[in-house]
Amino acid sequence: MEVSPIYILVPAFNEALVVRSVLESLLKLPYQVIFIDDGSTDGTEAAVKGLPIHYVRHHINMGQGAALQTGFNYARRRNAEMVICFDADGQHDPNDIPLLLAPLISQEADIVFGSRFIKGAVTNISVGRKLLIKVARMVNFLFTGMWLSDAHNGLRALNQEALAQVKLLENHSAHASEFLFQAKKWNWKWKEVPVHIHYSNYSRRKGTKPVSGFRIFIDLTLHKLFE
Repeated sequence: MEVSPIYILVPAFNEALVVRSVLESLLKLPYQVIFIDDGSTDGTEAAVKGLPIHYVRHHINMGQGAALQTGFNYARRRNAEMVICFDADGQHDPNDIPLLLAPLISQEADIVFGSRFIKGAVTNISVGRKLLIKVARMVNFLFTGMWLSDAHNGLRALNQEALAQVKLLENHSAHASEFLFQAKKWNWKWKEVPVHIHYSNYSRRKGTKPVSGFRIFIDLTLHKLFE
C-alpha cells in the first residue's frame, strides 16, 4: 500500500472526551495523521489507543504552538509534501481539507488559511468571539502588513517549501500570528479559503478567551521588539 505524502497534524491537550471521534473522521481520508499529545493528563492517550496514527507526546504541556512545531518537525523527517493543521476539539470539518490542499497542489499558494468570514464559509461563531477576531485582524495587520480575514483560524495547510522553513517560537495562542510573520519573512504565496466551523458547548469552553487576546497582543509586541 502506497504511503500518502500528505499529513494531518492534530495537536491536543486534554481532549479525551472527543478526540477519538475526531481522529476516526480524519482516518477516512487518504492521508496520514500525526497526533501530538501535548502533555494531556485526562486519559487522552488511552482514548486514541489502537488507532493507526503517528502518536507523539510531550511529557509536559507546552502549548499549541509548540505542539504544532513538534508536528512540523516530525512531518519533515517523514518527507511530507504537504501538511494540514487540524484542531482536536471537534469544531473543524474534515470535508474542508481538499479545499485547503487545492491551492497548494495547483502551486497557487505556499500556505492556505481557512476563513470563517469569506463567501462560502459557514459558522455558528458568537458575536463576542467574532468581535475579538476582528480586533485581532487589525492587530495582525499592524504587526505584519497582511490583511487576512481570519488569521486565528486553526485550519491551515502548508506545502513542502513552507514546511521546510516554518519555525514557531510562540508556544501559546500568539503562534497563529506567527504564521503571518513567517509568510512575510519567507515571501510565501498565501490564500484564504472558506471553511465550515461548528462550535459545540464543549469547543466553546476550550476556545480563546478575551484575556488570551490581551496575551496575544503582548506576545506580538515582544516578538516585534526582539525579532
